[in-house]
Amino acid sequence: MTPPLLIGNWKSNTSYTEAVSLVDASLEAVIAADGKVWVGVTPPFPWLMALRERLGQGHLWIGAQNCSATEMGAYTGEVTASMLKDCVTFVIVGHSERRAYYGETDDVVRAKVTRVLEQDLHAVLCVGEVLEQRQAGDAEHVVKTQLLAALEGYPEDKLYRLVVAYEPVWAIGTGVAATAEDAEDMCAFIRGVLNDRFGDSSDIIIQYGGSANEKNAAELLAKPNVGGLLIGGASLKPDAFAAMIQAAVSLSLI
Repeated sequence: MTPPLLIGNWKSNTSYTEAVSLVDASLEAVIAADGKVWVGVTPPFPWLMALRERLGQGHLWIGAQNCSATEMGAYTGEVTASMLKDCVTFVIVGHSERRAYYGETDDVVRAKVTRVLEQDLHAVLCVGEVLEQRQAGDAEHVVKTQLLAALEGYPEDKLYRLVVAYEPVWAIGTGVAATAEDAEDMCAFIRGVLNDRFGDSSDIIIQYGGSANEKNAAELLAKPNVGGLLIGGASLKPDAFAAMIQAAVSLSLI
């Protein structure tokens, strides 16, 4: 059984000085966890290489918040997975903010997953419904559609490079988290979809992401189908992030 995986998504935050301070604090918390929890952070693009060099290949993984659906070429402003290969371990793909604010379709998300795998990186694939879809009873349909579209043609020998993060969009940045039961139900549903798709999806970690914080981390991680957390605002607070890592450690000892 793999340890729980906690990923801090810094989004468009931090100066370089703040990023160094934050990554140092995160590393200290990870070392204290003594391998019982896997932890990654996704700083903004400009800080990635410097922070990777600062950390080396050790305890705390550095990831990217996004990548291009294209290869290298005449695509002004794009950052390709091949450019990221030397400075990150994983890439977040299809985050709800990318889908909502930048119009990323399921086809674009699938192309990004492909680019990430081509570079032997890990893909953290985000799926989730908006409030209107949940209220209409369409949450499972939406999540299944996003999931299967993104994983069309996915090579089964690279399942260990896939993480799925369930994001109830209505609980992101609002301070209103889905209940632990909501998270468990959808993560269990996702596991069923993955098992139907691949036969055995035990190599795939399923995270919950939606206003997870130091107050609800233990309750969420105690659920059998919640294999980790994708953390936004709380990951920018060293004490809160450390407390969430420690909550995961405590559960691993039970």
